[in-house]
Amino acid sequence: MSYGPNLPDLYRRAAEFADKILRGTRPSDIPVEQPTKFDLVVNLITARALGLTIPPTLLAIADEVIE
Repeated sequence: MSYGPNLPDLYRRAAEFADKILRGTRPSDIPVEQPTKFDLVVNLITARALGLTIPPTLLAIADEVIE
């Protein structure tokens, strides 16, 4: 299992920062932001190999399930 920031969203936000800088905004004037979107990914292949059972409720809320 992995729970972390949504990488495509981080790249999109980085592009927005680059756009602001290229349009003349000073980097020191841009506020620091934390990720706002997170993903829960469950790898069932590895879980089965380790003999683990993942509860269906956890699978239901996962953003991605790798089978």
